[in-house]
Amino acid sequence: MATYPIPQDEAERLNLLHALNILDTPSEEAFDRITRLVAHILDVPIALVSLVNTDRQWFKSRIGIDANETPREVAFCAHAITQTTPLIVTDTTQDSRFMSNALVTGNPNIRFYAGVPLRSIGGLSIGTLCAIDSKPRQLSPDEISILVDLAALVSKEMQMREAMLLSHARSEQAIQALEDVEARFRTIFERAGVGIAMVAPDGGWLRVNDALCQIVGYSQDELLKLTFQDITHPDDLNTDLSLLQQLINNDIDHYQLEKRYITKSGRSVWIDLIVTKKLSINGELEYFISIIKNIQEQKEAEASLAKLHKELESRVETRTKDLQLANEMLSASIAQQLRFEQELRRREAELQMVLQNANDAYVCIDHHGVIRDWNQQAEHTFGWSHEEVIGRPLDETIIPASMREAHRAGLARYLATGKHHVLNQHIELTAVRRNGMTLPVEVRISPLFIDGKTIFSAFLHDITERKKAEAIHEFEATHDALTGLYNRRAMFNLLPAAIDRAKRTQTSLALFYIDLDGFKQINDTHGHEAGDSVLRVIGTRLQESIRQTDTAVRLGGDEFTIVLENIKHGTPDVNMLAQKILEAIQQPIQLDSTTAVISASIGIAIHHADDIINAVQLISQADSAMYEAKNAGKARVCVHK
Repeated sequence: MATYPIPQDEAERLNLLHALNILDTPSEEAFDRITRLVAHILDVPIALVSLVNTDRQWFKSRIGIDANETPREVAFCAHAITQTTPLIVTDTTQDSRFMSNALVTGNPNIRFYAGVPLRSIGGLSIGTLCAIDSKPRQLSPDEISILVDLAALVSKEMQMREAMLLSHARSEQAIQALEDVEARFRTIFERAGVGIAMVAPDGGWLRVNDALCQIVGYSQDELLKLTFQDITHPDDLNTDLSLLQQLINNDIDHYQLEKRYITKSGRSVWIDLIVTKKLSINGELEYFISIIKNIQEQKEAEASLAKLHKELESRVETRTKDLQLANEMLSASIAQQLRFEQELRRREAELQMVLQNANDAYVCIDHHGVIRDWNQQAEHTFGWSHEEVIGRPLDETIIPASMREAHRAGLARYLATGKHHVLNQHIELTAVRRNGMTLPVEVRISPLFIDGKTIFSAFLHDITERKKAEAIHEFEATHDALTGLYNRRAMFNLLPAAIDRAKRTQTSLALFYIDLDGFKQINDTHGHEAGDSVLRVIGTRLQESIRQTDTAVRLGGDEFTIVLENIKHGTPDVNMLAQKILEAIQQPIQLDSTTAVISASIGIAIHHADDIINAVQLISQADSAMYEAKNAGKARVCVHK
């Protein structure tokens, strides 16, 4: 516990002291001159400019002692900085605060102390100007006044340094504010759903966004080599230039115009153009700012409406004699017109929605991982309304529980080191909806630095349907469509992997090669649909006859294989299972109008851990054994020797 009083503004006081960067610096004549005056005028052996740090007092200027500093716990100045008036101790041996102080009981044997706080611009006390004597004494009011005046000079010197520090800090804040504004502008400029451009006074493009490039069909590099005059339709150019001149002359502060651009492919596209100007501090024109909206579909709809009106007028003029028919046609035409107008309004609403809302879910979080923005697509994707999620931690909202710790660790690592694995790239992750259901999403996360803090913008796209399609495609690529068993292609991936596992675990595996006996006769007698039914039943029986760790495969036609791993008792185990499978195959199969009975010839090849054969050789051995079984009379099992 501290033996000295702690100022109420201790933290603020220490922050200022450290910011001044004056601790542990060489002596300066500006301060030494004042301590010499104190020692001379007050006739004391010791005079100090003392700065009180966290756990020590350090002397910026000293007269009469060799030490640069003392611990704060024995510093008289630690008491003086808490006072609003000078601290005067006439006899330290009679003052309960100091009579046991090591500086009183030992060298330099302080008996008298007078200290005046040194104040900052804001009134914070960072140290003292003090006079010390080894014998008790009194100061006259004039002497105290002199000490206060000299302390004011020291404070003034400190305040000059503080003012320079504040000026530098304000400059840095202004620079940071400008950088933040530029970052916000760049984000809006690049991600806007409408075209935005900065245009030089001569019409050259200075800066364009991707949306404008999409409208006109040029890349940014190509467009920056042109002027807006180059791509403006000749019939619209004079009107545009006239309005632009009015803007330059300050007759108007902006203008809006519907005109046509000529795209790179030579096609005309209607756009809605809004133009304003950017002036320098001196009032000189720097560049124009253009906002470009594609209204081609709107114009096409208007043209259709105009054509429709013309047709109506012609019909009314030529068919006035048949009023009923004309009225019917007019009603139909009006209905069509209303549909066009409704379609036009719908298109405009859709366009407005595109400008205001991204197609993907958009989520913005701060550096604490707390949600700060959430668009309509995010509401739809995850089931949380905008009002519900603002202020909620992201990890407790859409991140599965198993991934939350990794999310927090990654966020902390990036904020501490700048290192990351997921920013500015498309990655696939699992998210969770409000109802607890998970969904796969494709995510792109971008950091943005504003007001000295980091925020993260993420666009999340639900890829559930894509994943389903990929899973179906993968299943179809590796499975037989008729039986649902693995197919020949999968066989040549599964078997080598099983052989590798057997070698690692020092176990044996067996490969059954099964060829159905009499299947061709069923096909010829009952037709291919009956044959397909038989193959499906056989596939089911094979799957039901083996362990979960074993694999059944349809090679094609009436040929099947089974891979049995981790065989414990060798040939007896294998023969027993083969007989079980043979009996299952031989059970009657009910077709639509009859019952079919089929058998099979089974060849077996056994692979031991020390065997040096590959998958192709093992299949060849099993195939040879199968033919040996078939040649021996069919409906039997033969093991390769």
